[in-house]
Amino acid sequence: MTSPRTPRRPSPTLPSHSVDGARLWFRLQDLARHGATRSGGVNRPAFSAADQAARRTVTGWAQEAGLAVSGDAAGNLFLKLEGLEPDAKPVLTGAYLDTQPAGGKYAGSFGVVAALEALQAVQAMGRPASRPLIAAIWANGEGSRFSPGYAGSEAFAGLLSLATMHAVTDGAGISCRDALASTLAAETDIARIGLGFACSAYVEAHLEQGPMLEQRGSTIGAVTALQGVRTCQVRVFGEASHAGTTPRHRRRDALKAAMRIIAALDSFYASPDIGFAVGQLSVEPNAPSVIARQVTFVVDIRHPDTTTLQRLGDTVRLICESEKGPCRLEIQALVDKPAITFPADIARRIEQAAAALSLPHMPILSLAGHDARSLVKTCPTGIIFIPCRDGLSHNEAEAIEPGHAHAGAQVLADVLWDLANST
Repeated sequence: MTSPRTPRRPSPTLPSHSVDGARLWFRLQDLARHGATRSGGVNRPAFSAADQAARRTVTGWAQEAGLAVSGDAAGNLFLKLEGLEPDAKPVLTGAYLDTQPAGGKYAGSFGVVAALEALQAVQAMGRPASRPLIAAIWANGEGSRFSPGYAGSEAFAGLLSLATMHAVTDGAGISCRDALASTLAAETDIARIGLGFACSAYVEAHLEQGPMLEQRGSTIGAVTALQGVRTCQVRVFGEASHAGTTPRHRRRDALKAAMRIIAALDSFYASPDIGFAVGQLSVEPNAPSVIARQVTFVVDIRHPDTTTLQRLGDTVRLICESEKGPCRLEIQALVDKPAITFPADIARRIEQAAAALSLPHMPILSLAGHDARSLVKTCPTGIIFIPCRDGLSHNEAEAIEPGHAHAGAQVLADVLWDLANST
């Protein structure tokens, strides 16, 4: 993959001039120690020991830089750079630190490190912005341990109650309440604030997690919209019996029924504009000589048009019922989030900042979810994308170019500065 074009020297009146690409890259690699896997990726579940260590590392960098660090009851952390008007609504940025079980070094982490770097770049200018700037570390962004994800940002925005967040359990039966309590107890040096506060704008930086920027030779993507997502959990109930002695006509094989259902779903959702996956599957009793009595799997459907997404999601039950055979079904809705469009003004500011730095840029639709979805109804919101190699993410081989990371942080810094000094 070719490196991005060397940008012309930006104006010293903008924070992009002070973004330290070497420091940014060092911090990304340093964070990857926490939960590092043998294959070069990261396994850092929310509120785990590795997640706690990553949180301590970032808050340590912030405290060394003289930023005020605080946290709320949902486990969100906030790194604050004061402005000339301390009571003005702050401009918010940030991302999350937890990962998928076999995740990469950069999804989530890049947005956190870029946010901190942007605040330090403003700090290095020697003159504060009008509004305060805050970098958020959102709790449980991926949702790989406590599903669904974006719990911290949704709690912040008033979309998710703490009681609902606490009630979720992981695969080992540990509640989110207990895991979160352990994390908060380990952060005794961090001031606690109330859940949620008013913001004037929110902009986050992230990997595209897709191939478009790389294919088009663009360094920066100004995200215009997020496609919608519907997920549901399907449980297929059969009957456990001996694999060698039970006649085929007597079997109630939950795994065989699940295979028929998944194949039918995959065929129905085959259009290239539909995002479809079955990403989780469990079989009980999962023994070699026993016909499965229960299979549980999660269906994930995505589409950029909300009306189409609703129709597609409503079809899941019909297909499951038609293919279940002698088995019984239970279907539980998990996520139902419509497609959203970001304010054109934020995307315009992102493109203008990229153009001022002579960085190739383009408008882009996000096919993945982001914490920005949680904030979009509370304040003007946007996302800055940088490319990832071969569009690969949620994978231990996930990779980005140092120059792209530097460029993304530069654009983020200038957009935050622009927003923080706007009336």
